[in-house]
Amino acid sequence: MAIDVRDLRMRYGTKDVLTGVSFAARRGEVLALLGPNGAGKSTTIEILEGFRTRSAGQVTVLGQDPAHGDEAWRARLGVVLQSWRDHGRWKVRELLDYLARFYVPFSDPRIERPWNVDELLDAVGLTEHADQKVKALSGGQRRRLDVAIGIVGKPELVFLDEPTAGFDPHARREFHDLVHRLSDFENTTILITTHDLDEAEKLADRILILDEGTIVANGSADELARQMAQGAEVRWTADGRRHVHAAEQSDPTGFVRDLLTKDPGVTELEVRRASLEDTYMALVHRAETGQSGPGNDQAGTDGTRAEEPHAGQPRADGSVSGAQAPDGSVDDGTSKNDQTQEVRS
Repeated sequence: MAIDVRDLRMRYGTKDVLTGVSFAARRGEVLALLGPNGAGKSTTIEILEGFRTRSAGQVTVLGQDPAHGDEAWRARLGVVLQSWRDHGRWKVRELLDYLARFYVPFSDPRIERPWNVDELLDAVGLTEHADQKVKALSGGQRRRLDVAIGIVGKPELVFLDEPTAGFDPHARREFHDLVHRLSDFENTTILITTHDLDEAEKLADRILILDEGTIVANGSADELARQMAQGAEVRWTADGRRHVHAAEQSDPTGFVRDLLTKDPGVTELEVRRASLEDTYMALVHRAETGQSGPGNDQAGTDGTRAEEPHAGQPRADGSVSGAQAPDGSVDDGTSKNDQTQEVRS
């Protein structure tokens, strides 16, 4: 294991910030840590990095307790902060070359440190800007430099805090490719904190949701979605009226096949599974309101699922359940005189 955290607790004065956090990360795994502001994400990361001393619990990072990590241990870590005070007068290549020299003594037979500067510049997309001064870079280019600085020592574990803030879509795509390269080919473990749920879903092998000092969910995006839904939601239009059906089975293919057989006039058919955003909001809401059900367990992957709300009550994703029709479908309240509404993709 690259990270092993058991019953981690942190108290500031009389305030408990972490109240029993437990999770682990394998070598080469990409882990996303999500949660609202004030949930305890920064405190957790700082403890793992060895910059803050915990109140209680057991923590092992790359085989050592971070509270007692030495220089050789720190050389195996990479940290990319949200922002840092850069040296504007340095040229990009010069700065990376200077920082790389600090890692030379910590090279070993398994990993030759540091990263070759030219290869690193190419990996983060800064080759064309290698001879520019840092102060001349755009915001997105500076963010790429932040990433380069964080991984220049070929770390075995990388902490990424909002790494793509300020990236344009093309730069974000290139960064995602870099993360996959580090994970797949360098066997680098990556712990990423982000508010971009789409990014977390694309990058992470596993997602942790932290709220009010504890892990309220732990699993892949698909696993978390299955916890919070009876199944897929099928929407369609028939005779100018919209219908919604919550398929209890995880695979709604059978229901859709029967529907099309019985009513060939069905149009605007849509099968919708819960997005990570829906799941995230539902899990956080459950944790904060103290409701029972999936999401309150530490493991968060027991496969239990949420109940559908009664007719007229709001779902966790903000939509409203309608009345149950005799055929098992749900009328979402659109009048027969209304034209079909736009279908979400």
